[in-house]
Amino acid sequence: MRSRSDAFDDMVLDAVERIERRLPQGLGDVELAVELVPPSDPAPWEPQQVPLSRLFPADRGLATRVVLYRRPIETRVEDPRDLAAVVNDVVVEQLSVALGVDPTELDPGFDDRG
Repeated sequence: MRSRSDAFDDMVLDAVERIERRLPQGLGDVELAVELVPPSDPAPWEPQQVPLSRLFPADRGLATRVVLYRRPIETRVEDPRDLAAVVNDVVVEQLSVALGVDPTELDPGFDDRG
C-alpha cells in the first residue's frame, strides 16, 4: 500500500526524468524537494495566495532549489486523474526559470494557459 505522499513524490520524479531526457547537460546543480505545505510566513513581495512551489536561487554555497508543496497542488486539482499533469506543469515552470530556458524546451507540450 502506497501513501499519497509516496505517489506524489513518484509523480515529481517522473516529471524530472522526462525533462532530464531532453537535456543533454542535465539539471546541473538544481535540487528538488517536496514539502507538505509552504511556510506560513511569506515574504512581503510574494503574492498572498498559497504558492504551489517556490524557487530558491543558489546562495552562499547552497544549490538552486525548487520546492513543490504537495497539499496546495492536490487541492488545486478537481479531478485526481489530472494530478500528474499539474505536477508536471509546476516542475516544468520552475525548472525553466531555474535553468533560464523556455518551458517548451523542457516539455514541448507545455501550455502556460492552464
